[in-house]
Parts: sequence; structure tokens; C-alpha cells
Amino acid sequence: METTTGFDWALLLPFLGASLAAGMTGWMFKPGDWYESLAKPDWRPKNWMFPVAWTTIYILSSLAAARVAAIAGSGQALAFWSLQIALNTLWTPTFFGARRMGLSVIVMGGLCVAVLGMLWTFWALDGWAFVMILPYAGWLSLAAPLNWRIWRDNRGAETLPEGG
Repeated sequence: METTTGFDWALLLPFLGASLAAGMTGWMFKPGDWYESLAKPDWRPKNWMFPVAWTTIYILSSLAAARVAAIAGSGQALAFWSLQIALNTLWTPTFFGARRMGLSVIVMGGLCVAVLGMLWTFWALDGWAFVMILPYAGWLSLAAPLNWRIWRDNRGAETLPEGG
């Protein structure tokens, strides 16, 4: 149903659904004792900040995608949105589930490229959508180096869970 501002709220639901699915991986693959035992840099965010940041990012990126989806010629932008949510969904089970930190660095690199592509294409279509993606890019500028640093500092801790 369209509002007077022209925003189609029905477009928001699929993006929120995909974001919810990505977020559920954090519930399914919790950090746990293994993660707590890893060496981590002093500059890493507190554990409580991760769900707050990701909830905000998921909501804002869904709103941005819904804005862009209503614009003719948004195919490339929506392709980048789809790629980032797929890689985002893959990262948690790769890092926390399979404990494949090196592979998670590669997934994170792809995620960063997808978000940069999303920023670029959203900017061309809708300034507000671009602004809503900036916190995502900001968070990844911290999360990507953190991912790499944890992998670098914990070689040998990258083992599959028992039975895996």
C-alpha cells in the first residue's frame, strides 16, 4: 500500500524477510566459548554492540532497498543488494559454525565489494537510500579488519566442530 510520500510499504516486506533470515544465522550459530577463547584486538567492539549494529543495518538496508526497488532501472542496485544479503547470510555459519576463519575473510571481502557496489548504484538512484547504507559501510570498515585480525592472530584455532 502506497503512502502519500510514494513509499510502497509492501516492497519493504521481502527485504525485511531476507534480512531476518540473515540475522537468524546469529541465533543459530552463536559465538560461544570457542569465540571467547580466541585472541582479539583491544579495539574490537563490545559483544552487545554486534546485534545492535546488525539490527540497525538490516532495517536501514531494507528500507533503502525498498526505496530503490520502486525506481525504474534499479536492477543493478537490487542485484548488489541481493549479493550482499547472500554473503551476509553466509558469513556467520562460515565463521562461527564451520570455524573457517580464513574462508570467512574471503566472504567478508566479497561482502565489502557488494556493499560498495550497492552504495554506488543506490547513489545514482536515490540519495536517501545511499545515506541509509552508509552505516553499513561504516560498520564493515571495522568488521572486515577485525575478521582479518582474528584470523591472523588465531592460526591453528581454525578447526571444524566435533563431528563436522
